[in-house]
Amino acid sequence: MKFIPLQSRGGNYLVVAANIAWLRTAENGQTAVGIIGGNPLLVTGTMEEVAEIILKG
Repeated sequence: MKFIPLQSRGGNYLVVAANIAWLRTAENGQTAVGIIGGNPLLVTGTMEEVAEIILKG
């Protein structure tokens, strides 16, 4: 299992990479990260920045 660290304004997450389903641009320079079987996470950074973190992780 591969964990990806994602930062949020309310706290940080460690997300299992295989559980990420989609990315969507949100307000205030944030990105919504869709999680399989769960609610989306709101994380800091643009969609491109978050995608880069996920792909590098």
